Amino acid sequence: MRPQFEHVGSSSEASWVLQDREIQQCAFEWHYHPEYELTLTQDARGQRFVGDCVADFGPCDLVLIGPNLPHAWSLHGQHGQTLTVAWFSQAWLDRLVEGFPELQCLARLGQSAAQGLAFPPPLAEALAPAIVGLHDLPGARRLPALLDILIRLAEAASPRPIASSQFGGGLMVDARNERLARVLELLHANIAAPVEIEALAERAALSVGAFQRFFRRQMRRTVTAYVAELRIGRACQQLIETDKPIGLIAAEVGYANLAHFNRQFRAIRATTPSAFRTLYRQG
Repeated sequence: MRPQFEHVGSSSEASWVLQDREIQQCAFEWHYHPEYELTLTQDARGQRFVGDCVADFGPCDLVLIGPNLPHAWSLHGQHGQTLTVAWFSQAWLDRLVEGFPELQCLARLGQSAAQGLAFPPPLAEALAPAIVGLHDLPGARRLPALLDILIRLAEAASPRPIASSQFGGGLMVDARNERLARVLELLHANIAAPVEIEALAERAALSVGAFQRFFRRQMRRTVTAYVAELRIGRACQQLIETDKPIGLIAAEVGYANLAHFNRQFRAIRATTPSAFRTLYRQG
């Protein structure tokens, strides 16, 4: 299974696409599209997967995803979650830069977005009203408003690349990424199951040794480390959303040994499960 192609769609009344989504829970859907994607996540927590990077996000998370870069959002199941998404094409960006030399900064922004860009929380908070407010503007006024947002992003100091450089430039449809998608799909669908390297290698159509080298090269971590991050991320979701005992949560995400779960939680989150729960409840 190759990553799912998403058709963004278009409108005869606009040169780009704006959508506002209220989502209670978003399953892992590894997908890509040829358009740039600017996503503002409000009032939500979860994990985002961009290229070979898995990272937590909290309220007011702002990222720009480049064309054909694989990504997925896994949102914690809280109410009132909002994603404001703007899509625009490379051709749209090229026409702007060709017609208006003052917008060369947008060309540089587009090039940097090949790996995905995560913007600092203070900038995301400052731009959030303008991004959400795009819905309230008539079509003719939306365009200059979007340009102002993109210019401010282009002028931002040191946005952080998300994926590693090997995922830049639309590395999406070759055999490597078909293999990776098949493996990730299996891991995410069976997060609590024992990790069977032989089964994963078979799914990737590689020998065990070649698969382990392949996964580490693509994801910049071992399979065991990646699964640990997934499990601890799911545990964090349960700690935030439920009052389940920590031992039950540990078992549900694949840890039969509570002490082992606590050690891995501390190694990844630099705190204990109970302290993590208390911190988010207070926040």
